[in-house]
Amino acid sequence: MAPMAVALILGWWLVTTSRAQQLPRPSLSLHPIQRVSLGDNVTLRCHLPRLASRIQLCQDQRLTSCMDKYEMQDVADFYITTKREHAGTYWCQYQVLKPLQTSEKSDPMELVVTDLSFPPPGISLSPGGHVGMGTNITIRCWNKDYGATFLLHKDGCSAAFQRQHPDNGGMATFTLFQVTPTDNGTYRCSYLIKGYFPLLSSPLGDNVTLEVTPTSAHPGAAVESHRNMVVAVAGGCAVAFVFIPLLIIFFLLTTRRCQRLRDKRHGAPPSRPEAVQLQAPCSDSDCLTYVELQAEPPTTRSPAPPADPQPPTIYADVRTGGPH
Repeated sequence: MAPMAVALILGWWLVTTSRAQQLPRPSLSLHPIQRVSLGDNVTLRCHLPRLASRIQLCQDQRLTSCMDKYEMQDVADFYITTKREHAGTYWCQYQVLKPLQTSEKSDPMELVVTDLSFPPPGISLSPGGHVGMGTNITIRCWNKDYGATFLLHKDGCSAAFQRQHPDNGGMATFTLFQVTPTDNGTYRCSYLIKGYFPLLSSPLGDNVTLEVTPTSAHPGAAVESHRNMVVAVAGGCAVAFVFIPLLIIFFLLTTRRCQRLRDKRHGAPPSRPEAVQLQAPCSDSDCLTYVELQAEPPTTRSPAPPADPQPPTIYADVRTGGPH
């Protein structure tokens, strides 16, 4: 077991070290980037992150057909005068001498070559004319005899906009969902030809034009918006009219309670009714009599029964002396 464990650890270490020292991958570009027809001159350019002693350009469909350059450089151009067999996918890689290493492959680059001898496809747009924002648009392309994969192109874009395989009738359907003014433009179709090199294409067909108009608000939208704003303001005012008095009452109750607690904390005696001074009417014009009355607190005792009535006392004026 020990030798096997050592071998596994050593293998893991070698893989880790190899990955850590792996060369960064190059990138590949095509010039010109627009459609290329048979007989056109194109340049495939390999961009290297460092100087390399060997640069290689290969085509996926023709593994035996690679082109090499052995100059010390960081950019390598490969020139092609296109033929049908040049249509395909390309990648490049490079080598360095010290230490001797080979980089990973670049990302693939497609070279689509147009063969004008094939008939262009048909195209239709539904719905046509001016359409409103949010409409779903259908573009159909067809060629029953030659089409293997259909490409949808938009003028001003170098690459195909979409790709679609045809149905049994040789028709491909492209759908643009909820279009906006950014989808405005002229659209065309082409197709990759059956049974030939995978990226050999037909010429572009007729065009259709899509015009998307922004959807305007309905006439009552402004009135509805104003009504909603008025309702919102009225609702806010109603809430304020209810809330503010409640807040004032709460504040007064809180203040009164705090005052009572403060008086109790400082030992203040309960308040008693103050003496009331009453001014009695003058007995004459030269004097004033003041009577000070002490307010008596109410009593809970029942009133005493009234005294028995006393017989009236009769006073007589008795004069003494004889008659005058």
